[in-house]
Amino acid sequence: MRVVVVHPNPDTARELLAVLSAELPDADMAIWSPDYAHQADYAAGWLPSAEFFAQQHSLRGFFSAWAGVERILASSTLPMTLPIIRLEDAGMGAHMSDYCVTAVMQWVRRRDEYEQQQRERIWRQLPPHDLAEWPVGLFGFGVLGRRVAAAFDVLGFPVHGYARTAPADAPFPCYAETGGAGDFGAFLRATRVLILLAPLTPQTQDRFNRETLAQLPRGAYVVNVARGGLLVDEALLELLDNDHLAGAALDVFRQEPLPPEHPFWAHPKVRMTPHVAAVTLIVPSARQIAGKIRRFHAGEPVSGLVDRTRGY
Repeated sequence: MRVVVVHPNPDTARELLAVLSAELPDADMAIWSPDYAHQADYAAGWLPSAEFFAQQHSLRGFFSAWAGVERILASSTLPMTLPIIRLEDAGMGAHMSDYCVTAVMQWVRRRDEYEQQQRERIWRQLPPHDLAEWPVGLFGFGVLGRRVAAAFDVLGFPVHGYARTAPADAPFPCYAETGGAGDFGAFLRATRVLILLAPLTPQTQDRFNRETLAQLPRGAYVVNVARGGLLVDEALLELLDNDHLAGAALDVFRQEPLPPEHPFWAHPKVRMTPHVAAVTLIVPSARQIAGKIRRFHAGEPVSGLVDRTRGY
Protein backbone atom coordinates (compact mmCIF):
# COMPACT_ATOMS: atom_id res chain seq x y z
CA MET A 1 0.00 0.00 0.00
CA ARG A 2 1.44 3.37 -1.06
CA VAL A 3 0.23 6.53 0.70
CA VAL A 4 1.19 10.14 -0.01
CA VAL A 5 0.64 13.17 2.20
CA VAL A 6 -0.24 16.47 0.52
CA HIS A 7 -0.62 19.71 2.44
CA PRO A 8 0.19 23.38 1.72
CA ASN A 9 1.97 23.73 5.07
CA PRO A 10 5.28 21.77 5.03
CA ASP A 11 5.42 21.47 8.82
CA THR A 12 1.90 20.06 8.97
CA ALA A 13 2.72 17.66 6.14
CA ARG A 14 5.70 16.33 8.10
CA GLU A 15 3.60 15.93 11.26
CA LEU A 16 0.93 14.03 9.35
CA LEU A 17 3.56 11.82 7.76
CA ALA A 18 5.15 10.98 11.13
CA VAL A 19 1.87 9.89 12.75
CA LEU A 20 0.58 8.04 9.68
CA SER A 21 3.88 6.20 9.34
CA ALA A 22 3.65 5.04 12.94
CA GLU A 23 0.01 3.97 12.50
CA LEU A 24 0.55 2.28 9.12
CA PRO A 25 4.00 0.71 9.49
CA ASP A 26 3.58 -1.56 6.46
CA ALA A 27 2.69 1.29 4.10
CA ASP A 28 5.11 3.02 1.76
CA MET A 29 4.76 6.64 2.93
CA ALA A 30 5.97 9.91 1.42
CA ILE A 31 5.16 13.60 1.17
CA TRP A 32 4.01 14.43 -2.32
CA SER A 33 5.93 16.88 -4.48
CA PRO A 34 5.72 17.55 -8.24
CA ASP A 35 8.70 15.27 -8.84
CA TYR A 36 7.18 12.32 -6.92
CA ALA A 37 7.82 9.35 -9.19
CA HIS A 38 5.09 6.91 -8.09
CA GLN A 39 1.36 6.39 -8.34
CA ALA A 40 -0.06 6.21 -4.81
CA ASP A 41 -3.01 4.12 -3.68
CA TYR A 42 -4.23 6.69 -1.17
CA ALA A 43 -3.60 10.33 -0.34
CA ALA A 44 -4.15 12.19 2.92
CA GLY A 45 -4.09 15.92 3.52
CA TRP A 46 -5.71 19.16 2.57
CA LEU A 47 -5.92 21.59 -0.35
CA PRO A 48 -4.13 19.52 -2.99
CA SER A 49 -3.15 21.48 -6.07
CA ALA A 50 -4.66 20.90 -9.49
CA GLU A 51 -1.30 19.42 -10.47
CA PHE A 52 -1.59 16.82 -7.71
CA PHE A 53 -4.78 15.23 -9.02
CA ALA A 54 -3.57 15.53 -12.60
CA GLN A 55 -0.44 13.58 -11.72
CA GLN A 56 -1.92 11.12 -9.22
CA HIS A 57 -4.50 9.51 -11.48
CA SER A 58 -4.51 6.05 -9.83
CA LEU A 59 -5.73 7.01 -6.36
CA ARG A 60 -8.30 4.76 -4.72
CA GLY A 61 -9.27 7.33 -2.10
CA PHE A 62 -8.45 10.81 -0.79
CA PHE A 63 -8.61 11.24 3.00
CA SER A 64 -9.14 14.85 4.00
CA ALA A 65 -7.36 16.17 7.07
CA TRP A 66 -10.20 18.65 7.55
CA ALA A 67 -13.93 18.37 8.16
CA GLY A 68 -14.88 20.76 5.35
CA VAL A 69 -14.33 19.47 1.82
CA GLU A 70 -15.85 22.18 -0.40
CA ARG A 71 -12.44 23.41 -1.59
CA ILE A 72 -11.32 19.90 -2.50
CA LEU A 73 -14.55 19.28 -4.39
CA ALA A 74 -13.98 22.52 -6.30
CA SER A 75 -10.69 21.27 -7.80
CA SER A 76 -10.79 21.33 -11.59
CA THR A 77 -8.74 18.12 -11.82
CA LEU A 78 -10.49 16.08 -9.12
CA PRO A 79 -11.54 12.75 -10.69
CA MET A 80 -15.31 12.44 -10.72
CA THR A 81 -15.31 8.96 -9.21
CA LEU A 82 -12.54 9.34 -6.62
CA PRO A 83 -13.89 8.64 -3.11
CA ILE A 84 -13.34 11.55 -0.70
CA ILE A 85 -13.39 10.72 3.01
CA ARG A 86 -13.58 13.59 5.49
CA LEU A 87 -12.59 13.94 9.13
CA GLU A 88 -15.23 13.50 11.83
CA ASP A 89 -14.52 15.45 15.01
CA ALA A 90 -10.90 14.31 15.76
CA GLY A 91 -10.75 16.63 18.75
CA MET A 92 -12.59 19.51 17.08
CA GLY A 93 -15.86 18.84 18.89
CA ALA A 94 -14.55 19.88 22.30
CA HIS A 95 -13.10 23.12 20.90
CA MET A 96 -16.27 23.91 18.96
CA SER A 97 -18.47 23.26 21.99
CA ASP A 98 -16.33 25.44 24.23
CA TYR A 99 -16.35 28.27 21.69
CA CYS A 100 -20.12 28.22 21.23
CA VAL A 101 -20.93 27.93 24.93
CA THR A 102 -18.52 30.76 25.77
CA ALA A 103 -20.06 33.02 23.13
CA VAL A 104 -23.61 32.39 24.33
CA MET A 105 -22.77 32.68 28.02
CA GLN A 106 -21.36 36.16 27.36
CA TRP A 107 -24.88 37.20 26.38
CA VAL A 108 -26.72 35.15 28.98
CA ARG A 109 -24.56 36.49 31.81
CA ARG A 110 -24.88 40.02 30.36
CA ARG A 111 -21.12 40.49 30.19
CA ASP A 112 -21.31 43.19 27.49
CA GLU A 113 -23.67 45.22 29.64
CA TYR A 114 -21.52 44.84 32.74
CA GLU A 115 -18.41 45.83 30.81
CA GLN A 116 -20.19 48.97 29.66
CA GLN A 117 -21.22 49.70 33.25
CA GLN A 118 -17.60 49.27 34.32
CA ARG A 119 -16.44 51.80 31.73
CA GLU A 120 -19.07 54.22 33.06
CA ARG A 121 -18.30 53.39 36.73
CA ILE A 122 -21.89 52.25 37.32
CA TRP A 123 -22.66 49.73 40.08
CA ARG A 124 -25.96 48.08 39.11
CA GLN A 125 -27.05 44.45 39.36
CA LEU A 126 -29.01 43.39 36.29
CA PRO A 127 -31.79 40.77 36.47
CA PRO A 128 -30.47 37.29 35.63
CA HIS A 129 -31.73 35.46 32.58
CA ASP A 130 -33.74 32.23 32.79
CA LEU A 131 -32.08 29.58 30.59
CA ALA A 132 -35.51 28.16 29.77
CA GLU A 133 -36.03 31.31 27.71
CA TRP A 134 -32.85 30.76 25.68
CA PRO A 135 -33.61 27.86 23.28
CA VAL A 136 -30.54 27.00 21.21
CA GLY A 137 -31.08 25.86 17.63
CA LEU A 138 -28.27 24.16 15.74
CA PHE A 139 -28.37 24.29 11.94
CA GLY A 140 -26.32 21.20 11.17
CA PHE A 141 -26.81 18.16 13.37
CA GLY A 142 -23.96 15.86 12.48
CA VAL A 143 -21.09 14.70 14.70
CA LEU A 144 -19.99 18.22 15.67
CA GLY A 145 -23.55 19.49 15.99
CA ARG A 146 -24.44 16.80 18.47
CA ARG A 147 -21.34 17.53 20.54
CA VAL A 148 -22.28 21.20 20.74
CA ALA A 149 -25.90 20.33 21.52
CA ALA A 150 -24.83 18.06 24.38
CA ALA A 151 -22.68 20.84 25.88
CA PHE A 152 -25.65 23.21 26.01
CA ASP A 153 -27.97 20.49 27.29
CA VAL A 154 -25.71 19.81 30.27
CA LEU A 155 -25.91 23.48 31.22
CA GLY A 156 -29.71 23.44 31.12
CA PHE A 157 -30.45 25.15 27.80
CA PRO A 158 -33.37 23.89 25.70
CA VAL A 159 -31.75 22.42 22.57
CA HIS A 160 -33.03 21.44 19.16
CA GLY A 161 -31.46 20.85 15.76
CA TYR A 162 -32.14 21.11 12.07
CA ALA A 163 -30.91 18.55 9.56
CA ARG A 164 -31.49 17.65 5.94
CA THR A 165 -32.96 14.36 7.12
CA ALA A 166 -33.95 13.70 10.73
CA PRO A 167 -31.55 11.15 12.26
CA ALA A 168 -33.34 8.16 13.76
CA ASP A 169 -31.19 8.28 16.90
CA ALA A 170 -31.22 12.05 17.52
CA PRO A 171 -30.95 12.66 21.29
CA PHE A 172 -32.67 16.06 20.95
CA PRO A 173 -35.72 17.34 19.07
CA CYS A 174 -34.81 17.68 15.41
CA TYR A 175 -36.51 19.71 12.71
CA ALA A 176 -35.74 18.52 9.21
CA GLU A 177 -36.58 18.82 5.54
CA THR A 178 -37.79 15.21 5.68
CA GLY A 179 -38.88 13.11 8.63
CA GLY A 180 -38.42 15.73 11.32
CA ALA A 181 -40.45 17.63 13.88
CA GLY A 182 -41.25 20.52 11.54
CA ASP A 183 -40.08 22.72 8.73
CA PHE A 184 -37.31 25.30 8.46
CA GLY A 185 -39.55 28.19 9.45
CA ALA A 186 -40.71 26.38 12.58
CA PHE A 187 -37.08 25.72 13.50
CA LEU A 188 -36.20 29.40 13.20
CA ARG A 189 -39.23 30.59 15.14
CA ALA A 190 -38.35 28.21 18.00
CA THR A 191 -34.75 29.50 18.21
CA ARG A 192 -33.35 32.32 20.32
CA VAL A 193 -29.70 31.44 19.68
CA LEU A 194 -29.00 30.21 16.16
CA ILE A 195 -25.73 28.31 15.77
CA LEU A 196 -24.56 27.55 12.23
CA LEU A 197 -22.66 24.26 11.98
CA ALA A 198 -23.57 22.92 8.54
CA PRO A 199 -21.14 22.48 5.63
CA LEU A 200 -21.13 24.93 2.73
CA THR A 201 -23.04 23.38 -0.17
CA PRO A 202 -25.20 24.75 -3.00
CA GLN A 203 -28.19 24.18 -0.68
CA THR A 204 -26.70 26.07 2.29
CA GLN A 205 -25.03 28.91 0.36
CA ASP A 206 -26.77 32.19 1.37
CA ARG A 207 -29.36 30.19 3.33
CA PHE A 208 -29.44 32.81 6.06
CA ASN A 209 -30.55 35.91 4.22
CA ARG A 210 -32.88 38.71 5.25
CA GLU A 211 -36.02 36.62 4.76
CA THR A 212 -34.84 33.67 6.82
CA LEU A 213 -33.04 35.62 9.56
CA ALA A 214 -36.15 37.76 10.05
CA GLN A 215 -38.03 34.60 11.07
CA LEU A 216 -35.94 34.38 14.23
CA PRO A 217 -37.68 35.92 17.27
CA ARG A 218 -36.94 39.55 17.93
CA GLY A 219 -33.89 39.78 20.19
CA ALA A 220 -32.30 36.56 18.86
CA TYR A 221 -28.59 35.94 18.44
CA VAL A 222 -26.48 34.30 15.71
CA VAL A 223 -23.28 32.27 16.07
CA ASN A 224 -21.48 31.23 12.87
CA VAL A 225 -18.74 28.62 13.22
CA ALA A 226 -19.48 26.86 9.92
CA ARG A 227 -18.62 28.80 6.75
CA GLY A 228 -19.06 32.47 5.91
CA GLY A 229 -21.04 31.65 2.78
CA LEU A 230 -24.04 30.42 4.79
CA LEU A 231 -24.73 33.91 6.09
CA VAL A 232 -25.50 37.01 3.99
CA ASP A 233 -23.47 39.80 5.61
CA GLU A 234 -25.71 42.67 4.53
CA ALA A 235 -28.82 40.94 5.88
CA LEU A 236 -27.20 40.27 9.25
CA LEU A 237 -26.05 43.89 9.54
CA GLU A 238 -29.48 45.24 8.63
CA LEU A 239 -31.24 43.12 11.25
CA LEU A 240 -28.66 44.02 13.90
CA ASP A 241 -29.06 47.71 13.10
CA ASN A 242 -32.85 47.65 13.33
CA ASP A 243 -32.65 45.68 16.61
CA HIS A 244 -34.44 42.60 15.32
CA LEU A 245 -31.25 40.70 16.18
CA ALA A 246 -29.45 41.42 19.44
CA GLY A 247 -25.98 40.18 18.62
CA ALA A 248 -23.71 37.94 16.59
CA ALA A 249 -20.54 35.95 17.27
CA LEU A 250 -18.68 35.23 14.03
CA ASP A 251 -15.65 33.01 13.53
CA VAL A 252 -15.88 32.45 9.76
CA PHE A 253 -16.34 34.87 6.88
CA ARG A 254 -16.93 35.00 3.15
CA GLN A 255 -13.47 36.44 2.64
CA GLU A 256 -10.64 35.50 4.98
CA PRO A 257 -8.80 37.43 6.24
CA LEU A 258 -11.72 39.81 6.58
CA PRO A 259 -10.94 43.07 4.72
CA PRO A 260 -10.18 45.97 7.11
CA GLU A 261 -12.97 48.09 5.62
CA HIS A 262 -15.67 45.49 6.41
CA PRO A 263 -18.34 46.87 8.81
CA PHE A 264 -18.14 43.79 11.05
CA TRP A 265 -14.87 45.09 12.53
CA ALA A 266 -16.47 48.08 14.23
CA HIS A 267 -20.05 46.94 14.76
CA PRO A 268 -21.00 47.16 18.45
CA LYS A 269 -23.16 44.01 18.31
CA VAL A 270 -20.63 41.79 16.53
CA ARG A 271 -17.90 39.79 18.22
CA MET A 272 -15.29 38.31 15.88
CA THR A 273 -12.51 35.75 15.95
CA PRO A 274 -10.19 34.75 13.04
CA HIS A 275 -11.45 31.20 12.25
CA VAL A 276 -10.25 29.60 15.47
CA ALA A 277 -13.42 27.96 16.85
CA ALA A 278 -12.25 24.42 16.05
CA VAL A 279 -8.56 23.86 15.49
CA THR A 280 -7.60 20.63 13.74
CA LEU A 281 -5.37 18.54 16.02
CA ILE A 282 -2.75 16.70 13.98
CA VAL A 283 -2.29 13.56 16.09
CA PRO A 284 -5.95 12.56 16.56
CA SER A 285 -6.70 13.58 12.97
CA ALA A 286 -3.89 11.46 11.56
CA ARG A 287 -4.89 8.50 13.73
CA GLN A 288 -8.47 8.77 12.50
CA ILE A 289 -7.26 8.94 8.90
CA ALA A 290 -5.04 5.89 9.42
CA GLY A 291 -7.97 3.91 10.78
CA LYS A 292 -10.13 4.90 7.83
CA ILE A 293 -7.37 3.91 5.38
CA ARG A 294 -7.04 0.50 7.03
CA ARG A 295 -10.77 -0.15 6.80
CA PHE A 296 -11.06 1.17 3.27
CA HIS A 297 -8.10 -0.94 2.11
CA ALA A 298 -9.69 -4.02 3.69
CA GLY A 299 -12.97 -3.38 1.90
CA GLU A 300 -14.80 -2.51 5.10
CA PRO A 301 -17.36 0.32 5.48
CA VAL A 302 -15.85 3.72 6.22
CA SER A 303 -17.69 6.63 7.83
CA GLY A 304 -17.17 10.14 6.53
CA LEU A 305 -17.51 9.18 2.84
CA VAL A 306 -18.50 12.36 1.02
CA ASP A 307 -21.73 12.35 -0.96
CA ARG A 308 -20.92 14.67 -3.86
CA THR A 309 -24.57 15.34 -4.60
CA ARG A 310 -24.88 16.85 -1.12
CA GLY A 311 -21.41 18.35 -0.98
CA TYR A 312 -20.41 16.71 2.31
